[in-house]
Amino acid sequence: MIDCMGDGGRTSTPGAEAAPTVGWASGPLGVVQAADREIARQVAVRARAVAAFAASRPAWTDRQQGERGAMSAERWAARPEVLRSVSEWATPELAIAVNLTQQAAQDLLQESLTLVTRLPGTLAALESGLLHRGHLWHLLDKVAPIADDRLRAEVEADLLAWVGRRQTVTSPAQLGDKARRVVARRDAAAAGRRLARALKERGISIRPERADGMAAVTVVCTLPEARAFYAALVQCAEALVDEPGGPVRTRGQKMVDALVDLVLRPGKTDLPPVQALLTIVASVHTALGGDQLGEVDGMAVPAEMARQLARAFAGLDTTPSGAEDITTDRTARDGTAADGIVTEAAGSPEDSATTDDSAVTTGSTVGTDMETRPVDTEPNDTASSAGGTSWPDDVEGGPVERAAQELSGFDFDQWLQELVRSGFGDDPAPDDPGWLPGGPPDPSEWDAGPWHDPCEWLDDHDHDHDNGHDQHLPAPDPDSDADADADADGSASPDGDPPGGGWWAAADCAVDQAGATVHAARLALGAARRMVRTAQKADAADEAVWEVSTAGRVTAADDALAALAVAADTQREELAALLMATGGGGLADQPRIAVTDAITGALLTLTDLPQLRRTGTCGRPACRRRPEACGHDLTGRPGLGRPGPTDAYAPGAALDRFVRARDRRCRFPGCRRRVPKAGELDHHRPHAEGGGTAAANLAGYCTGDHRGKHQAPGWRHDLAPDGSLTVTTPTGLTATTQPPPY
Repeated sequence: MIDCMGDGGRTSTPGAEAAPTVGWASGPLGVVQAADREIARQVAVRARAVAAFAASRPAWTDRQQGERGAMSAERWAARPEVLRSVSEWATPELAIAVNLTQQAAQDLLQESLTLVTRLPGTLAALESGLLHRGHLWHLLDKVAPIADDRLRAEVEADLLAWVGRRQTVTSPAQLGDKARRVVARRDAAAAGRRLARALKERGISIRPERADGMAAVTVVCTLPEARAFYAALVQCAEALVDEPGGPVRTRGQKMVDALVDLVLRPGKTDLPPVQALLTIVASVHTALGGDQLGEVDGMAVPAEMARQLARAFAGLDTTPSGAEDITTDRTARDGTAADGIVTEAAGSPEDSATTDDSAVTTGSTVGTDMETRPVDTEPNDTASSAGGTSWPDDVEGGPVERAAQELSGFDFDQWLQELVRSGFGDDPAPDDPGWLPGGPPDPSEWDAGPWHDPCEWLDDHDHDHDNGHDQHLPAPDPDSDADADADADGSASPDGDPPGGGWWAAADCAVDQAGATVHAARLALGAARRMVRTAQKADAADEAVWEVSTAGRVTAADDALAALAVAADTQREELAALLMATGGGGLADQPRIAVTDAITGALLTLTDLPQLRRTGTCGRPACRRRPEACGHDLTGRPGLGRPGPTDAYAPGAALDRFVRARDRRCRFPGCRRRVPKAGELDHHRPHAEGGGTAAANLAGYCTGDHRGKHQAPGWRHDLAPDGSLTVTTPTGLTATTQPPPY
């Protein structure tokens, strides 16, 4: 939700002391504000002190991996990366100092080191009062994992500047939602990798609850699955009726009873089939194959997930004919919404794991700040751009198997040689002709640092040697048992008999072997660096190809009309098929189109494709039958607009749908609860006092804040015609919220 202060345009910067965004309260509430800011400052002080303590306990004092008594390999692998340089014994020392468990002390170490080393701007924001302790989790969870230092610093600065510009209530949930979207836009490739890893972690776990005899079962699944699962249980709970004279159960208790009956006693319950209602939002860019984020019940989801859900519940193929152009799995870039689509869909849990009753597709972007970023490629894609090599057409098996099947013997040999050269260069492999195990490679070629000759020590001690053998001693017998024993032992007593070739011959032989090992390691390091550079070039080539593809052009389009213009014919036809879907099956209602302001993202009107086509024609019978052929002057024809007011207390279906699509979440500052589907559209000026049932006089609230508007003493709510809501507290603090943009 876009929030702003009602008393000025002050901005806050992370490094400067600033007043609270809503101003200072008087009396005890002002003391609370001051204490909260001091707590935030002390959190930063503690983080710096813990990091300094960790720096005084380096890991090199511990027993290293492989030594007897060292930390087990499993524990070492599971240890957070930021703690790898810290002694394992720093954790119990910190636990004793601050009266924590060792796990809590390790968490404190990890958090403090992450803040100091990866999020310095966040520490400054804590010290200035811009952020408080509750904001930290979202920055640690979403921003700190960004691997690129420059990109992480830019994302952190963007988020802190956004908080400072808002000049109103910024709850942790609001910051988390903004961070999720910014990271998805700026670090899309990494966001895709995290989602792929998270999908593998779907599962169910159990843990004891605080009260003896109670436990919690946790289900980890995709967001659409979770929303549909929860909504279905709510429907089941509402269908249950308490027995006469029996205890009255809460909705949560009924949901548990319904779940237990459905799982443990399938087919033996009287629960009726239920439908779960979900709302899917996707911009025109997303629907056409762009990478802008979609939404499911107000929660951000990847573009591909939103596309497939919308198509699945409309009864369309989830892999359309233009899939090669539109299903590139890339995560969103931000933009302001322009035009969009709204689909309402219904489904039962038996129909799909991600049951939908409502799907909404909304918005397009304008003025998007485009930037190039590398994307993940499969090994096949990486090699395809290496050295100009192109993969054969896709068949079963890996790239080598496919090449062997499709190419002739001569062409296959040429293809394989080119692939090896592009990946490893032209240097001979170990034991091949031309390989020099005793000589150092060219440092400039391998880029592995200066070469240190292992024989320099011998030269400094005036011992002549040539090609690894003492000139004053006979060459060692390769079949000599003495040499074999000496090599096997790796050492011999200085007082014993010398090896067969002499002590210096044995030493030179050992130096030769060490040199060969070092040289082989340098070869491997050089090859690895070449492969990294090749992968980077492949990523850049893949990005360039994507940018000129249909999906890339759609993503770069400034608005919905531009996106439609650059889309392929098949994509436009498939979008039209989605918009023409009617209620029934997986859809609770037909898809809706949200027309929004291209700059602010504010909702202007909510319509559907048939109405949009009717509005775009002159009304003549021939043009109504073929609206795409109408070229007549439309001056004076009625256009699209908000639904009109009604004299009744309850809004009509069109007006109710528009206000809910406009507000989406509770309008109270800082609240992100969904507006209940059964009610809570409040008349700002009471209907009994002459307030009209119109969009300008209606606002969505959650149940608790709706009660507070009417019952909390001393509060004042002011609703402007453009939908801006200003809330004034009994102590005189004010905060203004606006409907969330598309």
